Amino acid sequence: MEIFNRREPIILFAGDLLAFSMALWLALAIRYGAIPSGNLLATHWAPFSFLFLLWTFVFFVAGLYEKHTLVFKGKLPSLILNTQVANSLLAVVFFYLIPSFGITPKIVLAVYLVVSFLLIVFWRVSLVPHFGFRNRENAILIGAGRAGTRDTSFKSESSDSSAESEMQELKEEVNGNERYNLKFVSSVNLNQLDGIAFQEEVIEKVYSEGVTSIVIDLKHEKADTILPSLYNLIFSNVRFLDMYKVYEEVFDRIPLSLVGYNWFLENISFSPHTMYDTLKRMMDVVTAGALGVVSLLLYPFVMLAIKLEDGGPIFITQERIGEGNRIINLWKFRSMRGSDSGKWVTDGDDRITRTGRILRRSRIDELPQLWNVVRGDISLIGPRPDIVAMGKKLAQELPYYTVRNLIKPGLSGWAQIKQDIAPQSLEETRERLAYDLYYLKNRSFILDLIISLKTVKTLLSRTGK
Repeated sequence: MEIFNRREPIILFAGDLLAFSMALWLALAIRYGAIPSGNLLATHWAPFSFLFLLWTFVFFVAGLYEKHTLVFKGKLPSLILNTQVANSLLAVVFFYLIPSFGITPKIVLAVYLVVSFLLIVFWRVSLVPHFGFRNRENAILIGAGRAGTRDTSFKSESSDSSAESEMQELKEEVNGNERYNLKFVSSVNLNQLDGIAFQEEVIEKVYSEGVTSIVIDLKHEKADTILPSLYNLIFSNVRFLDMYKVYEEVFDRIPLSLVGYNWFLENISFSPHTMYDTLKRMMDVVTAGALGVVSLLLYPFVMLAIKLEDGGPIFITQERIGEGNRIINLWKFRSMRGSDSGKWVTDGDDRITRTGRILRRSRIDELPQLWNVVRGDISLIGPRPDIVAMGKKLAQELPYYTVRNLIKPGLSGWAQIKQDIAPQSLEETRERLAYDLYYLKNRSFILDLIISLKTVKTLLSRTGK
């Protein structure tokens, strides 16, 4: 059963193209004060069509075709504004620096940029929500903390509260967002249930609320005792969904309360020598080598800026934790005074130099690590490697944290494009681990390509802060 419309990106893409096309027609009508003739439309259609495709690619890189969660919707207006500003600059460059199309539409382009922005905002903010599910199915959410799990390896108060938090997070996201085909009319905590009362409550809800789906924690030890009483509901066309699979599908990360020995054996064990790994290594060498050569053009300016500020060393090497917990040495342009090992680095950290703030925001300080990629210490895509002292500290505080070191770390990763900033607390690091485990489970060429493209948006957004 699909809990959201998988054709959503296609609908968004088609709507964007339609909005761009309508904007061109309206811009010509406004500019010339009449309905555009066929010849006028034809003259402008070819160059603008190419621009439409370029703009939708920018939309993709900016994340406008991602899952429209509640958090994403909160960022949508500002994201559209920033993206359209970038698209406007592209349009100016396109028409005035590439004169191949034979037109340089000054007034038409200015009018078009305004009209297209208004249409995109109207389409994305006002119309898209109406494409959600109007008659959503009623569902019951049945779950609990890890206190009742069969796998006792991850039991703790924090993990128990984490599970309750994940359950509540899922409920709020699904109930508050029309993009899902479900809404939870009730939720039940498995750790607090009484067998007979539970059966009566759930079955009564199924029939009184017209429930057609039950989302349940199938890993809970009490699941075996309650499933027989729920079994007959399948004859009433009630569907059963794994709560944690739904959570992963909605948030693109692994619910850490689920993680235990069984989960790793089912999802993470894989051969270290596959065609994917071989081809990925080839792409790393070719791409990082080419980017490394181009990046040499920036080195003199960066080196001069660092030296002029405090006269200290230009490059530093950091011991980081690599694949298989092996210690690797990464090269960086120096951006801080003293040592940054063993502590989270916050935005206002007084150890960061003025030049260093610019280098860190733009990630120019990590350009020398392209040569680490060529050497094979890291990959272009993978979990970010921890400084040794920090990695050891986190391994003691977060169960299974070192599993992220099963694969080669990377310059950018799934967590980096999903989190606005690098983790600055233990809770943010837990979230990063959830994204890293998602990548370990689902890594592929397609996912690597998506991460590569979205990294561009991440770099631009950080640079602009």
